[in-house]
Amino acid sequence: MAYLSMGEAHRRITDYLNRFSDAVSYQDGTSLKRLLSVSSDSPSLLSLADALNIFQDVNRLIRQADRCSQYADIIVPLFRSLQSYRVRNLVDSYQAFEKSANAFIQEFRNWESAWALEALYVIAYEIRVLAERADRELASIGKTPEKLKAAGSFLMKVFGVLAGKGPKRVGALYVTCQLFKVYFKLGTVHLCRSVIRSIETARIFDFEEFPVRDKVTYMYYTGRLEVFNENFPAADHKLSYALQYCDSSSEANIRMILKYLIPVKLSIGILPKNSLLEKYNLLEYSNVVLAMRRGDLRLLRQALQEHEDRFLRSGVYLVLEKLELQVYQRLVKKIYIIQKDKDPSKAHQVKLEVIVKALKWLGMDMDVDEVECIMAILIHKNLVKGYFAHKSKVGVLSKQEPFPKLKGKPVNS
Repeated sequence: MAYLSMGEAHRRITDYLNRFSDAVSYQDGTSLKRLLSVSSDSPSLLSLADALNIFQDVNRLIRQADRCSQYADIIVPLFRSLQSYRVRNLVDSYQAFEKSANAFIQEFRNWESAWALEALYVIAYEIRVLAERADRELASIGKTPEKLKAAGSFLMKVFGVLAGKGPKRVGALYVTCQLFKVYFKLGTVHLCRSVIRSIETARIFDFEEFPVRDKVTYMYYTGRLEVFNENFPAADHKLSYALQYCDSSSEANIRMILKYLIPVKLSIGILPKNSLLEKYNLLEYSNVVLAMRRGDLRLLRQALQEHEDRFLRSGVYLVLEKLELQVYQRLVKKIYIIQKDKDPSKAHQVKLEVIVKALKWLGMDMDVDEVECIMAILIHKNLVKGYFAHKSKVGVLSKQEPFPKLKGKPVNS
């Protein structure tokens, strides 16, 4: 850091205080939010932090400033947070910011209009981000990470402030999405239910009045929850909504949505094009899709094994594992098509020995009894229409639509 005189430090601090009071006086939410963004590493806030670290009596300066003294409970801890963040003391930075944020919420309650919503969004974002970084610092020195949990409690308080009548309620969905990020990070996704219930059933909220950005994020997280709950039709609806309305220039966000939407689509029998997987760098799904097209069980299992860690982290491994039945169905269908080309009159009679040979050719050793069991499951799950002749070891397929389409429903439904 270059040498900084006491006079220059005083000027920087006074300039910030003037900008803060102007933003509040003129109800300029856009200007105010820039003054609260501790983690943004903006040059103006970094230079302010440098000034604060050499100016000894900043509290007196704040309380003597007529226009800012009433906001001292916001500004004093905010300055401490900036100072601590500048020297990467992240736990202290979070604790000071939380005090400032609580004071901000008290003021926000008193402001009748929604002019400060953008500033509130920054408060909600910063409390989460600073908590995550503080927890990493705590973990690195062998202490229990606890700040993100505290941030979740604070955000619930903010949600309560917004969950009422009036123009401020449109901010509730943004705060909800920040809560989702906290709960997913902590592995406490069950806590999402109460917030979802408030958003989707409370009469004070009209989902369509929320900003598109927030609706997309909300549908992404609730879609992921439906994946975990194996409610694939609902997951399909929510994630498809998120994809449809996501900013087309945000490839990273589209990729995040597709990472969960693709397994959902596969579970209802819809296969993505390779060009889509290539465009959004989702090539871990390439062999899964190819296995389904070919009816190749060995390739499916290899793909799952190769990318097991990634699929487990995403929470989609079990969804993909259940694709085996569809792969068996496609294998039987291929055998049926080949037989139909050779002898159409006997195409609907599929000998189990033929399926055993096909599996052996694919490197899968199964006996007739195992294949008989699989065929029984395929018929039971309505993936194959027909019946099984046990004595002759033949699957007799229906002459009309022997392989029913899933029609947007997963196999297990």
